[in-house]
Amino acid sequence: MSVKIRLARRGRKKMAIYDVVVADSRAPRDGRFIEKIGTYNPNTDPASININDDKAFSWVMNGAQPTDTVRAMLSYRGVMYKKHLQVGVNKGAITQEEADKKFESWLEEKNAKIQSKVDNLTKAKDDKLKAKLAAETKVKEARAEAIQKRKSEAEAALVEEVREANADEAEAALAEEGEEAVAEATQAETKAEAPAAEETPAKEEQAATPAAEAPKTETKEEAPEGKVEEAPKAEAKVEETPEAEAKEEPAAEEEEKKEE
Repeated sequence: MSVKIRLARRGRKKMAIYDVVVADSRAPRDGRFIEKIGTYNPNTDPASININDDKAFSWVMNGAQPTDTVRAMLSYRGVMYKKHLQVGVNKGAITQEEADKKFESWLEEKNAKIQSKVDNLTKAKDDKLKAKLAAETKVKEARAEAIQKRKSEAEAALVEEVREANADEAEAALAEEGEEAVAEATQAETKAEAPAAEETPAKEEQAATPAAEAPKTETKEEAPEGKVEEAPKAEAKVEETPEAEAKEEPAAEEEEKKEE
């Protein structure tokens, strides 16, 4: 019976994790296994490999054949290098102490590389986060500037509207004052023209009066104060005498003809 160290899949879709198991080569991938010696999670960066190095080393030394993926994982963990050193110790090429020192130095160097990689990844992640935050800050500042600009424009527009409204009110007030002044001026002109119009007809009447009325003034001046109104009547009678005389003369002539 050949024994293999391989992966058994578990986990949900697109987020699979694997168990590192020692199983019969004839068993299905996710079927029966002899022993579980660790886990493998490829979803992290770097990938998480948790393996019991002592159990993996003993199974490898006993002839278990790892798959290609598991071999790379065991090499990453130093199990395959430890097997190489142990084979040299068994053949007498090196001592156990020398093999242990070499393995420890290799393990320290490997851990330093892993830690450096982790630090670089962490730094890159932090830098990416800082760049993202800086970009978001710029976007926020630009947005705040745009909002402030909009506010200032709105305030300026409001001030302009208020100014225009005040100007319109001032123009309306001036127009009303102008209309009132014009109305007052027209009223004053009409009032000034009314007495002049009254005076002109009186002057025209005075100009239209005949010269015959002139004696009236004289009679009024000559007559006593109590008989001012009787003087025109007497003048009227005096003026009528020629007509009466003219009528009496034909009557006298007719009587003379009859007597003859």
